[in-house]
Amino acid sequence: MQDNATEVTAAGIARLAGVGRAAVSNWRRRHADFPRPVGGTETSPAFALAEVEEWLRRHRKLAEVPLKERVWQQLAGHPDGPVTALVHAGCALLLIHDRPPVWLDISSGTDERLAAMLPAALEEVLTPRMPETARTGRAGRSRVNGQHPVNTPPAPAALATPAPPATPAAPALDIPTAPRLLPSVPLLRGVAELAAERGARPAFEFLLGRHLDANPRQYTLTPPDLAALMADLAGAPATVLDPACGTGALLRALADRPDRRLHAQDSSPELAALTALRLALHTRAPVHAAAGDTLRADAYPELRADAVLCHPPFNERNWGHDDLAYDPRWEYGFPARTESELAWVQHALARLRDGGTAVMLMPPAVASRRSGRRIRADLLRRGALRAVVALPAGAAPPYSVPLHLWVLRRPDRTPAQPEVLLVDAGRFTAEGRGGPDWPGVRKTVLDAWRAFDREGTVEERPGPARSVPVIELLDDDVDLTPARRLPPPADTDGAGRLTDVRARLDETLRLTAELAPPPAEPVPSSAASGRHPLTTVGELARAGALVMRTGGHGGHARVPVLTDHDVLAGTAPSGTLPESEEEPVLTEPGDVVLPVLGGGAVARVVDETTAGAVLGRNLVLLRPDPAALDAWFLAGFLRGTANHRQASSYASTATRLDVRRLQLPRLAPDEQRRYGERFRALDSFERALREAGRLGEQLVRGMYDGLTDGTIAPG
Repeated sequence: MQDNATEVTAAGIARLAGVGRAAVSNWRRRHADFPRPVGGTETSPAFALAEVEEWLRRHRKLAEVPLKERVWQQLAGHPDGPVTALVHAGCALLLIHDRPPVWLDISSGTDERLAAMLPAALEEVLTPRMPETARTGRAGRSRVNGQHPVNTPPAPAALATPAPPATPAAPALDIPTAPRLLPSVPLLRGVAELAAERGARPAFEFLLGRHLDANPRQYTLTPPDLAALMADLAGAPATVLDPACGTGALLRALADRPDRRLHAQDSSPELAALTALRLALHTRAPVHAAAGDTLRADAYPELRADAVLCHPPFNERNWGHDDLAYDPRWEYGFPARTESELAWVQHALARLRDGGTAVMLMPPAVASRRSGRRIRADLLRRGALRAVVALPAGAAPPYSVPLHLWVLRRPDRTPAQPEVLLVDAGRFTAEGRGGPDWPGVRKTVLDAWRAFDREGTVEERPGPARSVPVIELLDDDVDLTPARRLPPPADTDGAGRLTDVRARLDETLRLTAELAPPPAEPVPSSAASGRHPLTTVGELARAGALVMRTGGHGGHARVPVLTDHDVLAGTAPSGTLPESEEEPVLTEPGDVVLPVLGGGAVARVVDETTAGAVLGRNLVLLRPDPAALDAWFLAGFLRGTANHRQASSYASTATRLDVRRLQLPRLAPDEQRRYGERFRALDSFERALREAGRLGEQLVRGMYDGLTDGTIAPG
């Protein structure tokens, strides 16, 4: 059943039809029968999804809306907002996952019957899975209604106002009533179809991933690789707490255990509800989830967990400094107003059993700010702080800052000669925007931590890790920044390495000179006037000469992703996408890949080394039929500056390429191959230039480092 009230934006229409937004604007201007807006604003109108779908079919712009796209548009256009729709969908998916016969029974009748019977069915499923779930009729109405701000940043200090009295923590999820569910019934039927096609858990992950991707500024996410590292540092706990759970990434990273008990809390009711459903679909373990301000209204004051995993909000001023001066959690000192992170650290320690472990993601300034030095000193003296790990830049938002991990343990005894482990993984920062070298980070950090946790120390040797006696750190600053305490790596062969770089640079420069194109030969004016007729990518796609695919919004975990930056820089696949069961677009040799944002005239032919990567966001893939189109001929003509200019649309801050409008001449296969060989030679020359530049930068950087650290003589 299609919901006529579901609205879709111009961007959603473009996604449905596989075109750019400029094409949708053209349709609105050129076709008098294009659906009229039913909502939104003058600059961002919204249209009825059913009318749009019917129009696209009538004009042969679309054969059928894919199921996942139809469900997503229903969710995004829900009258009560996408968060409410996502919570209702998650409740239905949990029922489908746990008791499919019950769902089949209550969904077999009318929409009204489904809405009326669903609350009781949900209560039977949710009560054993989430013991604190508010029952229908007792709580009555869901707090999750799409009206609350999500992760609103704190006001600047000059504008900050005293925080209102804390609202007591409440169950994360209220069972929605029949009147609240009735507008969601068409969506729930579509979600059930999606679950039948993909499974209940992958269906929810797909919808949640799309929602997070559509609202990147509203949520601070913990990347999957970082979440997995933090979970590994925590060991194998039976009882785990995340007091600032966000979307549940940290608790979800733990391996499923039937005897495990999960506890989560977040100040955002929306995130608390979504996390509760996500975890319930992920594990059979009981999920205790609450909504409320953790520092002011702790939902678990009696909990003594085996582990705490936490990615707390950074740099908060209104964290409760004035209200919590005499709170018993401040065993190591009362945090300053500017030290909200140290309040979270002490909250985590207070919720641990003796010997329990906490892993906290922290901004690097917490390791050295003078306002926190007394608390840091007491954490060291009493053996609570066990390790500080400096992560590479790009590990988590904000991506330009190299964040820290703190590993803490609630002391069961004071160590006789306490030491703390310092690890600097900064050398695993990847060039460009691809993110860190996570395998290298994981091996370095986990090897050092496991050896230190087992022995209480690590062998003293140059490298990225060192166990430092606490007495060395208890100076006036109590600075815990790893890079300031680790000796520089012993590089006895720095000159030899640079000699090798110089030899590779010489060879690359020689190759570059050989690959340089010959002098350009102008085309006679008589030949230039008789140019070949042109066709467009859109026409070639309709004729079957090529297949056009767009990059996805999710994919299977740990599959290399070719990003728009990789295409622009000519580098190997380096990205990641949100984990979901969405079927990714995989590249094949001979594909031509183009970025659609930014205005750069770039097209890359996929080779054997790049084949098999997932096509990332903001990329379009063209797969030519070899019998009709030469891949290098296609890519070369698509790189023309004038070609890009006529196919691009411009906003105030961005340029978007409509790939279907790109042009190329109609040429016979032999002539295509002649052009293709020339374009392939230019690509080889371009790659050699890039490699020469990279080696040159490496040589210059190595020379500066060697001269300044004394490993290379000045003359």
